[in-house]
Amino acid sequence: MDNAVTVFVVLAIFLIIIPLPTWLLDMLFVVNIALSLVILMITMYIKEPLEFSIFPSLLLITTLFRLGLNISSTRLILSEQGNAGHIVAAFGSFVMRGNALIGFIVFVLITVVQMIVVTKGAERVAEVTARFTLDAMPGKQMAIDADLNSGIITEEEAKSRRAKIQRESDFFGAMDGASKFIKGDATFSIVAAVVNMVGGIIMGLVFEGMDFSTVLTTYTLATVGDGLCSQVPALLISTAMGMIVTRSASEENLGADLQKQFSSQPKVLIIAGAIMIVMMLIPGFPKIQLLVLGAGLIALGIILLRNQNELALRESADAKEMQENREAISEMEYYKDIDNVYKLLEVEPIEMEFGYSLIPLADESAGGTLIERVVIFRKQFAMDMGMVFPSVRMRDNQHINPNQYVIKIKGEIVAQAEVLMDHYLALDSGNVTHEIDGIDTIEPAFNIPAKWVSEQDKLRAEIAGYTLIDPTSVIITHLSEIIKSHASELLSRQDVKTMLDKLKQTNPSVVEDIVPGIVTPAYLQKVLGLLLKEGVPIRDLQTILETIADNQHAMKDVDIVTEYVRQALKRTITRRFADGGQIRVLTLDTETENKIVSSVKKSEQGSYLAMEPQIIQLLIAALNEQIDRVKDVIPTPIVLTSPIVRIYFKKLVDQFIPNVTVLSFSEIDNSVQIQAVGNISIA
Repeated sequence: MDNAVTVFVVLAIFLIIIPLPTWLLDMLFVVNIALSLVILMITMYIKEPLEFSIFPSLLLITTLFRLGLNISSTRLILSEQGNAGHIVAAFGSFVMRGNALIGFIVFVLITVVQMIVVTKGAERVAEVTARFTLDAMPGKQMAIDADLNSGIITEEEAKSRRAKIQRESDFFGAMDGASKFIKGDATFSIVAAVVNMVGGIIMGLVFEGMDFSTVLTTYTLATVGDGLCSQVPALLISTAMGMIVTRSASEENLGADLQKQFSSQPKVLIIAGAIMIVMMLIPGFPKIQLLVLGAGLIALGIILLRNQNELALRESADAKEMQENREAISEMEYYKDIDNVYKLLEVEPIEMEFGYSLIPLADESAGGTLIERVVIFRKQFAMDMGMVFPSVRMRDNQHINPNQYVIKIKGEIVAQAEVLMDHYLALDSGNVTHEIDGIDTIEPAFNIPAKWVSEQDKLRAEIAGYTLIDPTSVIITHLSEIIKSHASELLSRQDVKTMLDKLKQTNPSVVEDIVPGIVTPAYLQKVLGLLLKEGVPIRDLQTILETIADNQHAMKDVDIVTEYVRQALKRTITRRFADGGQIRVLTLDTETENKIVSSVKKSEQGSYLAMEPQIIQLLIAALNEQIDRVKDVIPTPIVLTSPIVRIYFKKLVDQFIPNVTVLSFSEIDNSVQIQAVGNISIA
């Protein structure tokens, strides 16, 4: 097919030079007309311009073909006494009807219509469309990026949409330039007609010895016929170009759109028919034609209006019947379908439910920014922790307080709180000069005493030294803390597989050598979960895999392997918990560590801490005492232990005092200065 197109284009160019016999010229004129009709039909049946993206190139090819035929026919007209084949003669005779002047005038009118009306209009539409398409590209690209970031579309869909936008811009830009081909073709037709007429008169009078009347009739016939053979296909192509550049707002083919849009307004047809009948009263107007047309429009409008009413009644009846059927089906009947029972087992990883007063916060059409803030937090969490948490399912709940929201993890409620719309949460930043009136509450993320202040008291609260937080920020902060604390639960095996696939793209040898031969995805999920549980980022997946592989001798105890991984990630841990090149910690005295080590018991499943309850009570009391003593110096307590003690001490502390960070000396980078501000002892 590629070679056929190439040969066709080359032959079209050579038509300008090679003389053709009349039978072959007739055949090529028929091909030209058929090709133009096919192109016009295609433009009427496509739904969008990009379905016929080769149209600009096709304009050039068909224009070259017509020009070649035009020149070949001119050569025959001047050399064969006006005989350029049956097609040319038939066109000329049909239009002229025995009168050369009428025929020439009709030809000129067709050419002017084709050049000024159709081609000029299509050219202008193509120019404006190309400009607007180019101007709209940045906005469309931003819309695609927003949909991609919010999880509405996939990366493949985003690439496809971007490619389509680029193709649209290229297409309409090409159409803007290609329209000049048809305009030039129409201009050349007028020139060719003048050449045929003047050259033919000279040939007939000077070289053929014909009388002037015969010359005028013969060469006018040939000129008009030749011009129409070129201009009729050119008019079809011009019409096709106008069709394709005005199809940007269509969703169906032209016929379907005409039928749908004209039949959608039957009252308009009835009014138009009535106006046509009223026009019969104007003296001199043809009454029969106006009556037939007006009555036809009224009848068609009445039929369409009746069909619309019947359709509306059927739809209303069907809707009513469906509603009755739904009400008639009992819950027992519904759950006879086992698929409906399985729907009850579906669990969303993260859900948020809102009372009706809080719905505008999550409604983007109402100006709510909660979804956008969740997307931003997902990006930041991925950069900080190396994990992409799943989409947050948001829905309204009429059974909870209007100002309440609920956060669920895997179908179970893990947090709930209330926020007040049109209020701000005022927190004491430590610089409050005087109390202000407000509704006392507790900040949900960190359980800090706070107040809800109204919009009119906002300025007064700021002057008093309070830190103000809007309702959306309160919710997103609460949600972020919940996700951070439950990250280990949200990390699924599918997430681990996705992370391994991403690493395999950049470092395939690590993944292929280790997974699943040494480390299975399930085992890796456990290690990553233990790291996330203590707030350790897992972005450096390569180091994590290599460390597990290097310590495969200890893989029976996943806690010990995790400790090795933590030590390999000491720069990451140090950066996360150090402040200004130093880290302030509480330490365990040697005797306390020895008691912990001596209480460690080992089994086939791993090791565990078996300590006497009295010693545990003393240890927790000593820890609480030190935390209270240094809480002004270390808001978030960090306990530093030896590597062998860390994991057991952490498990013990989590049972009584959550949110205490426990690090070992091997997890602190040498570049950081360690400052001990307290010592924990049970002596």
